[in-house]
Amino acid sequence: MITCSDVSLQYGQQKLFSKVNIAFNSGNCYGLIGANGSGKSTFLKILSGEIDTTTGDVSVSPGERISILKQDQFAFDEYTALTTVIMGHKKLYDIMAEKDELYSKPDFSDKDGERAAELEGEFADLDGWNVESDAGKMLSDLGIPVELHETPMKQIEAGIKVRVLLAQALFGNPDILLLDEPTNHLDLETNMWLEEFLCNFENTAIVVSHDRHFLNKVCTHIADIDFGKIQLYPGNYTFWQESSELALRQRSEVNKKVADKRKELQDFIARFSANASKSKQATSRKKILVKLTVEDIKPSSRKYPYVGFEQEREAGNDVLHIESLSKTVDGQIAFENLNISVEKGDKIAFIGPNDLAKTTLFQVLMDEIKTDSGSFKWGASTSRAYYPKDNTKYFDIDYNLIDWLRQYSDNTDENFVRGFLGRMLFTGEDSFKSVQVLSGGEKVRCMLSRMMLVQANVLILNEPTNHLDLESITALNSGLEKFKGTLLFSSHDHKLIQSVANRIIEITPNGYIDRVHTTLDEYFEDENIQKRRHELGIHQ
Repeated sequence: MITCSDVSLQYGQQKLFSKVNIAFNSGNCYGLIGANGSGKSTFLKILSGEIDTTTGDVSVSPGERISILKQDQFAFDEYTALTTVIMGHKKLYDIMAEKDELYSKPDFSDKDGERAAELEGEFADLDGWNVESDAGKMLSDLGIPVELHETPMKQIEAGIKVRVLLAQALFGNPDILLLDEPTNHLDLETNMWLEEFLCNFENTAIVVSHDRHFLNKVCTHIADIDFGKIQLYPGNYTFWQESSELALRQRSEVNKKVADKRKELQDFIARFSANASKSKQATSRKKILVKLTVEDIKPSSRKYPYVGFEQEREAGNDVLHIESLSKTVDGQIAFENLNISVEKGDKIAFIGPNDLAKTTLFQVLMDEIKTDSGSFKWGASTSRAYYPKDNTKYFDIDYNLIDWLRQYSDNTDENFVRGFLGRMLFTGEDSFKSVQVLSGGEKVRCMLSRMMLVQANVLILNEPTNHLDLESITALNSGLEKFKGTLLFSSHDHKLIQSVANRIIEITPNGYIDRVHTTLDEYFEDENIQKRRHELGIHQ
């Protein structure tokens, strides 16, 4: 158990948190949510003791071990991946290090022998004899091949390093687990493994994530940061979102009787509590929801941008034809011999263990780079709007927001452009900000605005949810569901793929799998697909 008592944090005149009183109990998983810049990561650092509070205290139950997902990829460069994982259990690692130091002494004394015996007892109590096999299994479960386990971290690529650090945080059954964006750099299957791990985790977990499916699957509670306060709500993310929206809507219904409002909320709570799945997390949520009163449901102050894509004209039936397309990048096969026909109305999610393949394919299709062999042809009636994974070049210009967006609009009237920006939550003086000082999330909203103004009939999006807050992701999800044109996209957001895609194409260096009229969940549940994935050597 970890408890905050009157915790405040202030930098100069800026108050980030004010008199936070909250307890995180064992057996629960808490999703820490809030707008970008609200202080989610900072609050986790307060809980871990990395940042001191201005006022108040954080207390941890005696003897409980806190484990955190480290963000510094270079901190363990001199250690192997396996050792880095074991270092996550500091007490055990320190015992191992002291043992090694004692046994390596050339003048090993009787006193050293007594100390070594003590250490051996502590080592056995902590199940130290299985430490290497347990750490190795954790790495393998997170998709890190055995041949990398003894490799120094400085020789491992960044995406794999992040997984090693996640394995470090999860290792050794910590009492309190603090995870800041743990799904970053995880493929969809490894993400699903992490979901199951946390669903079966019996201690206290607090996670920050922008993945709605992940929050829905693992969380028993939502801790919402709003206006410097942290309010605790039972249930998962969808329950928090829909219940707070219902409460907000009811507040505006001045003529509706109090009794009617109460019954509506009671019915809502009953519906959610009845829909619990079989996981431990869902069972825990059900018990909590049954005990809820309508007074526990409060409106949220969150604002959602408007994301809607219209076509200036419809495309013909033949949108794109790809024939024998292959590309190698820096000696690594991105994809080979792709033969794909895209028809009007296809909403294709490109998935696979290697992000390079998807990024490279989109760059080829947008004529940013040349293919090695093969060809592709867009339909004559197609028009395309593109969201690249790296949008840096679009903002390498000293324009304010109005002038920047005006470049992409047929209607250049300032009132029209400002109105459009307002729908994307750029209001008032925000419209005159230089695009060079925008945050990552603000740049993504600008890029989506640009795409909306183009009114293309084909959208290509490469990881569009990166840097977005949950509200913007929800708005984008809705906009893509309603889009009547053709969509090619890649994403690690499970819910986005599940609710938007009607076709899945998985790309590997050894081939690809193309399945139409399927959802993501159906794709992973199909035995024939799993057999084919095994043949292609895709991580299970």
